[in-house]
Amino acid sequence: MSWPSLREAVLASSPSLGVVALALAAAFLAVLALTLLMRRRADALPLLVALALPFRVPIAAEGRTVNLLVPLYLVVAAGTLAHLLPRLYRGQGRRLRGLEWLLLASVGLYALQTIYSSDPARAGENIAFFYVPFALLYMVLREVEWSGELLLRCLAVWVGLAVLFAGVGFVEYARKSLFLNPKVVAANQYDNYFRVNSLFFDPNIYGRFLALVMIAVMGALMRSARREQVLAGGLVLAWLLGGLITSFSQSSIAALLLGLAVLGAWRWDVRKTVYVALALIAAAFAIALAAPASLHFGLKGAGGSTSNATSGRTKLIEGGLELFAQRPLQGYGSGSFQKEFERHRRANVENATSASHTIPVTVAAEQGIVGVALYAALLAAAFTVLLRGAGRSPPRVIVAACFAALVLHTWTYAAFLEDPLTWTLLALGAALAWERPSRAAAGEEYARSAAAPGGQ
Repeated sequence: MSWPSLREAVLASSPSLGVVALALAAAFLAVLALTLLMRRRADALPLLVALALPFRVPIAAEGRTVNLLVPLYLVVAAGTLAHLLPRLYRGQGRRLRGLEWLLLASVGLYALQTIYSSDPARAGENIAFFYVPFALLYMVLREVEWSGELLLRCLAVWVGLAVLFAGVGFVEYARKSLFLNPKVVAANQYDNYFRVNSLFFDPNIYGRFLALVMIAVMGALMRSARREQVLAGGLVLAWLLGGLITSFSQSSIAALLLGLAVLGAWRWDVRKTVYVALALIAAAFAIALAAPASLHFGLKGAGGSTSNATSGRTKLIEGGLELFAQRPLQGYGSGSFQKEFERHRRANVENATSASHTIPVTVAAEQGIVGVALYAALLAAAFTVLLRGAGRSPPRVIVAACFAALVLHTWTYAAFLEDPLTWTLLALGAALAWERPSRAAAGEEYARSAAAPGGQ
């Protein structure tokens, strides 16, 4: 390229470079301000994490758009500077426990299997934008001194956000127009029902957030003896349930029911809860089989099938299991599901996704038996930490119920370690379960705060 041509190219690119430089400067100033705030106020970090968790910013790169949690990245960076690095500098770093070693091993295995992945770019994105930042998120939240009052304040932030998001969803549903996500806009043109996603770019991720907030609210209400709190909580739950229904997220409704079942087993009786759950499942299957095609369950009428009823998930699962059968030991490499599914099934981009919508199948196809074994060990360790001795601590039970719901959601949709909610719940559960005696009293303080006059 000649010098004039090179000069013109540089000049032509200067506006975009200027925008990038301005964005980096703004991010630097934001991190600096947040760091100073966190150094002055101990409760700033968890409250800011609760506030930033749901918000995604669309970033265009290489001809496609990636929705990144930019506000959360800024909060995590500030938390690392304000709390984590000073502790490491003073030699106050903690000894890793079993759950944390498994989380570290999961990130390490995913990075290692990028070497032979057919889509290393996607795997690199997942590591850079999800695994590493969320691991830091876990580490900074793990060190927070969680009191009952702080837990309630974080829950209040979540409830406020969920109410706002549901309100946005109602506006979308009334207008039959989405503010975000052109893919869902296009899908709504062909479906017999209109799905909202509020500000989440995805109706299932929107539904997941609402379901987890509803489980937490229900758990708090179970320990409240004040009539006005129960009434206010019931109104909030009714509002959020309406938002969940307009998302038409089957996976989110199933996750909500499982979370409520965990709370019911804790509050009343495990055996009775199991019986009621089985009865509800049987009734749901009977209704789905007996319902007319006009209800759009997808099992009957023109094109009726299990694939149609599950929005194509059964085909994705079948394809994922075929990939696992062909390379069971090591899989096809991290982040490779979409490309391998397209290649083996001769599907186009519209018919393939980056996951099988069932996390164990995605792990099996991409990471083989080694990845599946590590995934199973991680779940076993996580539930052990969250549930062991949690019966007398309402916050721990609520966290366990939310985590169980999230895991089920990942089995019927996607995003496990790629979701900051996973790392947040594990960090909170571990912090409440381990080490510091003051945290052992957080459950009793939480219950007292919820029942006290003016409690949230």
